[in-house]
Amino acid sequence: MEAPLLPGGVIGILGGGQLGRMSALAARRMGYRVRTFDPSPAACAAAVADEHVDADWNDHEALARFAAGCGRVTLEFENIPPATVAFIAKSVPCHPSASVLAICQNRRREKEFLRDSGIPCADFTVVASLAELRGAVVKVGFPCVLKTADFGYDGKGQVKLPDAGADLAAAWATIGGGLGVLEAWVPFQMEISVLVARTVDGRAAVYDPAENVHRNHILHLSLSPARVPEATAAEACALALRIAEKIGLVGLLAVEMFVKDGRIVVNELAPRPHNSGHQTFDAHETSQFEQHVRAVCGLPLGGTRPLAPSAMVNLLGDLWRDGREPDWTRVLADPSAKLHLYDKGRAARGRKMGHVTVTAPTVEEAARRAEAIHAAL
Repeated sequence: MEAPLLPGGVIGILGGGQLGRMSALAARRMGYRVRTFDPSPAACAAAVADEHVDADWNDHEALARFAAGCGRVTLEFENIPPATVAFIAKSVPCHPSASVLAICQNRRREKEFLRDSGIPCADFTVVASLAELRGAVVKVGFPCVLKTADFGYDGKGQVKLPDAGADLAAAWATIGGGLGVLEAWVPFQMEISVLVARTVDGRAAVYDPAENVHRNHILHLSLSPARVPEATAAEACALALRIAEKIGLVGLLAVEMFVKDGRIVVNELAPRPHNSGHQTFDAHETSQFEQHVRAVCGLPLGGTRPLAPSAMVNLLGDLWRDGREPDWTRVLADPSAKLHLYDKGRAARGRKMGHVTVTAPTVEEAARRAEAIHAAL
């Protein structure tokens, strides 16, 4: 069994985006030193790390230099070769493992894991050609969704096929003509997500579900707690804990789920901090980023109780009109609003540049004020 890595040790983070940045801030606040690894020298997490290594994911010499002296290594996004994690794990404990990463970064392996584990998920079939797709839509039925097996996020790499008149050839071309997963359409009333943390010795902690609202396939608003019946929330938490145990998680896992009439269908897994958990920074006993550090390092897990109802709204690059920085006083005029900017440099349409968290006596009031702040920007 691994000995806990106590504050004062060095944590390595694979990936230099905003999730790595916020994880690094949490780790440094706890007294850890942080080293980041990313192919980009301008990765936003590098600005808050003690050291940054920029090299290709397959550069074993750079990876060995990065891992040397680290007490733990973790990751902040899924699109890292599992072989990179496996290479580092030869010299230093790396969580989550290469096997967990391999499952979660590929829709085929993810869906097969859920199905084989008895977790409720959408009916699906794997297709490797346009001819197979034509046969699969007959089996799955309409409406359905065609998704690329690898590297999809924020709605990228997927096409909805609404009825028998859908252009299957165009859909196949859209996902790049590689291996695809065809899923039955789930007519959900709400999307929720549950964060679960788990240590190497099996201790676990779970957060209440958050309710997610998307615009153009990108998360726009996340509300905590989700407005679902108590029994539904309890079932969602139980499912997340079950998945974390089944997959052998060490670290943090976000489980995205669809809800309709109290019935839950698990959609996707993300083995790292998640956009829908950003409000935990300001509105929970322990932020998801600190919990991630605690779980990876083998420390006691923090409390997950919400301190107040909250809403998180994403700030996309669309708000930077003609390259001008938005007027942040419009955010800070609300005394309970917390502004988080990621220092990502160039703003681009659809790029996540920051977020705002608002707390209020009710989740409805928090949502209203978050939307008003976003509209003012």
